[in-house]
Amino acid sequence: MDKVDEKLLGLLSNNGREPTASLARKLKLSRSTVQDRIARLVDRKIISGFTVRYHDEYALKQIMAHVLITIDQRHAQLAIIAMKKNPAIKALHVVSGPYDMIAIISAPTIDEVDRTLDEICAIEGVDKTTTAIVLSTKKDV
Repeated sequence: MDKVDEKLLGLLSNNGREPTASLARKLKLSRSTVQDRIARLVDRKIISGFTVRYHDEYALKQIMAHVLITIDQRHAQLAIIAMKKNPAIKALHVVSGPYDMIAIISAPTIDEVDRTLDEICAIEGVDKTTTAIVLSTKKDV
């Protein structure tokens, strides 16, 4: 990966829907060269896909919670499978330290966050949870 690829990744990170012609102008390359570079980045497994970023107006209406989870390791794989099926759980991380996992919940109401927490606690092997509701975000990816 060279500097041009890094710049291309930065532009795509800001707007994954930016037209190839616009990217080409910003990079001072031909449209076909930019298409080839994107294809190579996908082939080399540097880009795995393109996604939607929520508009700030919509995102601010969502309630986000970080759930620290302690789990009996004998049930970890089944618990992970169960949590992956829950659409309110946007991310699930296995971590080091006193907790085993962190689940990131995003939901439109506190009731849905509460239901999701109840569902997590009902999973066999979940021993303990500690939840922090996000009050504001000062920096996002």
